[in-house]
Amino acid sequence: MTQKRFENQSAIVTGAGEGIGYAIAYQLCAEGASVLLNDIVADRAEAAAKKIQSETGGTCIGVGGDVAQVEVVRGFVTRAIEEFGKLDICVSNAGLTSWGDFFDYTEEDFERVLNVNMRGSFFLTQAAARHFREQGNGGRIILMSSVTAHSAVKYIAAYAMTKAALEMLARTLSLELGPHGITVNSVAPGSTITPRNLNDDPNYEKHWEQVHPLRKAMQPDDIANAVLFLASPAADKITGQTIIVDAGWTTYSPAPDMDFAQDYELDDTLKGRG
Repeated sequence: MTQKRFENQSAIVTGAGEGIGYAIAYQLCAEGASVLLNDIVADRAEAAAKKIQSETGGTCIGVGGDVAQVEVVRGFVTRAIEEFGKLDICVSNAGLTSWGDFFDYTEEDFERVLNVNMRGSFFLTQAAARHFREQGNGGRIILMSSVTAHSAVKYIAAYAMTKAALEMLARTLSLELGPHGITVNSVAPGSTITPRNLNDDPNYEKHWEQVHPLRKAMQPDDIANAVLFLASPAADKITGQTIIVDAGWTTYSPAPDMDFAQDYELDDTLKGRG
């Protein structure tokens, strides 16, 4: 029997109750990893983990928690060690998209986006890196950026700022973590068909696929493929880098009609989703 790529390894994936995070957790589990799957909604995390276990035959546990809270993300690492005995891969996928006219953008929305996207990723990365250093055999950290860190899109300034910050975090940490055998990279998805994006814009796929050179929008598995590559032995000499998965959009970066975003209000049920 051929050994699976991540057999005898364990991973944390945040914001994985649906969408990109779910696809990452699913692929890791299917490839042999034991996975701690997080979502801000505990029931969604548990349901997603059960479905992944049922379909892959692997080990996946669902854990609720808001990544904006430092003690919560530190708890993910502790729980993974308790459940699996070690940690090899940490995917900081949880993030919050927030549209809005810059002139009217609120302090409340600004703080929430920064806390989820930056605070959550920074302190989860710190907790995982501390454990990797203690283990002494390296580790893989993957942060979730966005094409908006590379090309401007209207009405999304705060979100884009946080994603650009995560790419610089990966670049900077490559210097501090490299001597411990820890790689840290990011993946920047283009427009991806997820429940969150369809909730923002029901015509999301149609709007975006027409402006991609490949005339296709990304599916969650497209992003997961890049994440698993960075987590694999094939990428053991890659660190401080960002892989853009966008069907060619950032080569010239046209945007479809974004008028829906002018009247956007952050829905409490979406806060903290990955």
